[in-house]
Amino acid sequence: MAYNSPVTTPLGDSKQVSQTKTAARLADILDARITGDGSLVLTDVTHDSREAKPGGVFAAIKGLTADGHRFIPAAVAKGAVCVISEEPAPADPAATWLQVGDSRAAMAAAAAFVFGEPSRELDLVGITGTNGKTTTTYLCFAAIEAAGRRGCMLTTVEYRFGNKSVPAARTTPEASDTNRFLREALDAGCDFAVMESSSQALDLHRCDALSYRVAVFTNLTRDHLDYHGTMEDYYDAKKMLFDGRLGEAPRVSVVNIDDGWGSKLRDGLAARGQEVLTFGIEREADLWASDIAVSLTEGTTFRLKTPDGELTVTSPLVGRPHVYNMLAAVGAALALGCGLDEAISGIARCKGAPGRFERIENRAGFAVVVDYAHTDDALENTIRTARSLTHGRVITIFGCGGDRDRSKRAPMGRLAGELGEFTIITSDNPRTEDPVGILRDIEAGIKETSGDYALEPDRRSAIAMGIGMAREGDVVLICGKGHENYQIIGDEVSHFDDREVAEEVLSKL
Repeated sequence: MAYNSPVTTPLGDSKQVSQTKTAARLADILDARITGDGSLVLTDVTHDSREAKPGGVFAAIKGLTADGHRFIPAAVAKGAVCVISEEPAPADPAATWLQVGDSRAAMAAAAAFVFGEPSRELDLVGITGTNGKTTTTYLCFAAIEAAGRRGCMLTTVEYRFGNKSVPAARTTPEASDTNRFLREALDAGCDFAVMESSSQALDLHRCDALSYRVAVFTNLTRDHLDYHGTMEDYYDAKKMLFDGRLGEAPRVSVVNIDDGWGSKLRDGLAARGQEVLTFGIEREADLWASDIAVSLTEGTTFRLKTPDGELTVTSPLVGRPHVYNMLAAVGAALALGCGLDEAISGIARCKGAPGRFERIENRAGFAVVVDYAHTDDALENTIRTARSLTHGRVITIFGCGGDRDRSKRAPMGRLAGELGEFTIITSDNPRTEDPVGILRDIEAGIKETSGDYALEPDRRSAIAMGIGMAREGDVVLICGKGHENYQIIGDEVSHFDDREVAEEVLSKL
């Protein structure tokens, strides 16, 4: 269903003078069939009845596990005065009823309308790709902030502006939560925003009706095929951020052309006449890195070539993959008019996202690193980075999530066996699957190699095993969770932080 934007002021102009946010006006925007009082003034939008507010809109969404229509009475009891639904209105609805073709798409449009389209008043940067989204978001935020601007960010780790930080419930929030957050940030004085935009969020309309000034493509590798089915469909979902299907195309797209899918994206956007800023290491690009040097203690340095000249970039982040993240962040900052020197100074101060090749300090003579790598491509990059930094062994500890994409399990096992000296396969949120069964799926891949390995379903014991066998000069990689601080077994969620467990084990050595 098309979203008929009520705002005509160009992106980046001063604050909009919003039209009265009535149910009747929203019905017009959504092309919805309205039953009930159209004069009601709307003040909020949510899909969660527990978060319903007086004067709010409740979007009844039929999810995979629950039907939002069951919670309409609870939402109304908390003050919701309007319901969005794909169902016809009942004979005597408890609130004004808007019947639409797609509740998710309608919720996004409703949120943009009710919260006054804050994304149009912010310089909004959207970052998508399989790997590197979170670190790139942190780097991008730092690069733009270094230009003297004030912003907010929405990441897999947190949603933050100023001194306010809220733990993230998901990589990309629901459209109602995003627009509410952006409005709050805008009212607090922010003038830019950086957000991760996942493929599932794009496909589920969470990013609809957002006005992106800049869109960034980091890479595309195997992941989420349990949801998307094929790599082509996965790519097509990512492409939505760039091609205007969300409402309007971004002003500038920043694209990794070392990635085959990125090169394809660049070609398609250029053919449409859209502005594209490219970055890469292997291929000459608008932003091109060379002379890369990486150290566990000193971080990463490289020579950056741009159309405006060359300079050296220094970062505390460790690893060649972070060079791509830095290039993407610089590209986004330049696209927003920030100076190159300012962007580089911001990157030099940025420590990145927690749990991304994060070293756990110790005096044992070997390195212990926690990383979020949970795809075969990310695991390969992480192990190769560790391999390049040590003459000792690489001991890799990882697992794969249950009730998630099974196609990456054997390839991840194969890579660990080929690239490291010893692998400990363990549990990583097995959920409702048999933990040992997941380990066996991974083991099938490692058996194709000559790599040594062990199976240990208990993650705490696996971490203790890996650290316990390490010698001076080795690197122990604990992969999969990164910043996450929980373990899901069955339907039970318990506290578990790889960093905390590693520190506990190290303290006993």
